[in-house]
Amino acid sequence: MSATIIDGVAIAKATRAAWRDRADILRARGVTPGLAVIIVGDNAASKVYVRNKVKACGEMGLHSELIEYPESASQREVLARIQALNNDPRIHGILVQLPLPKQFDADQVLEAIVPSKDVDGFHVENAGALATGLPGFWPCTPHGVMVMLEHHKVPLQGAEAVVVGRSNIVGKPQALMLLAKDATVTICTSKTRDLAFHTCRADVLVVATGKPKMVTGAMIKPGAVVIDVGINRLPDGKLCGDVDFESAKEVAGMITPVPGGVGPMTITMLLANTVLSAERYADGRVSTFRPEAVPVV
Repeated sequence: MSATIIDGVAIAKATRAAWRDRADILRARGVTPGLAVIIVGDNAASKVYVRNKVKACGEMGLHSELIEYPESASQREVLARIQALNNDPRIHGILVQLPLPKQFDADQVLEAIVPSKDVDGFHVENAGALATGLPGFWPCTPHGVMVMLEHHKVPLQGAEAVVVGRSNIVGKPQALMLLAKDATVTICTSKTRDLAFHTCRADVLVVATGKPKMVTGAMIKPGAVVIDVGINRLPDGKLCGDVDFESAKEVAGMITPVPGGVGPMTITMLLANTVLSAERYADGRVSTFRPEAVPVV
C-alpha cells in the first residue's frame, strides 16, 4: 500500500492564508511588512529562487525590494547596503541569497544583518536562541518541515527521529527543532558507517544531503514519516529528491514528493518571519532581541 503524500503546496497555501490575515491587520495599522532580497552575481538557480520569493511577497501583500549586484561587486559595497537596510523602517526582513561569489565571506555578510531582521534565521544569535531553547527566528526550511509534521499531527514525543545531513541551514537546526519536541534524535553524516542501520530505526526520517535518491525503500522503517528536503536535477532534466520516491512510497506511511513537498514551505516560512518581524516593529518590540517564535499553523 502506497504512503500518504504530504502535499506541501496545499499546506503552504493554508499557512500563507493565516499569515496574510495577520499582514492585513498590520496594514490596517499603517505598517506594511517589507522584505529586502539581495542577490550578487548571475547564478541561474539563485535568480529563480529570488524571483519566486519576490512573487510570493506580492501575493501576500508584502512590500519587497530586490537588490541586484553584478558578480564583480565588492563585499564592502554589499555590507554598506545591508547597514542601510538595517536602519530602514520600511524593511522588516533582510535576505542575502546564497551562494555568494568567491570574493565574499558569507559568514561576515550574514552576521551583518541585525538579528531582528534576520528572517532566514542564519545569524549566530538566532542560531544560539534555537540551540538553547529561546525564541527566535528559525531557519525557514526546517521550520517548514515542523509545520508539515504538525499539520499531519505526527507524534514526535518519544519518537525515533533521524536526520541525514548536518548543514547549518537544514540538518543541525532540524535536529534541534525535533529535539525540542521531545523526539529522540540521531544525526547522520557522510561519514556514518552504516546509514541504513540508523534510517531503518526512524519513525520520522528527514533527508537533506544533496545526493539524488540516496535513501531507498530498503532503508526505511515500514510506516515511517519520510521528509525529503533535497532537490536535484537529473541528466534528463527531471527533478528528484534525496530519497528514491518510487521505492520509498511503498514502505513509508507518509512521504513528501519532490517537487511539491518541502520547497513551498521554505518560502512560506520566510514570509511568516517577515510578518512576525513587522508585528514586533509595530508593537515597539524591535529594540530587544528574542522575538516571539513563529507559531505553527
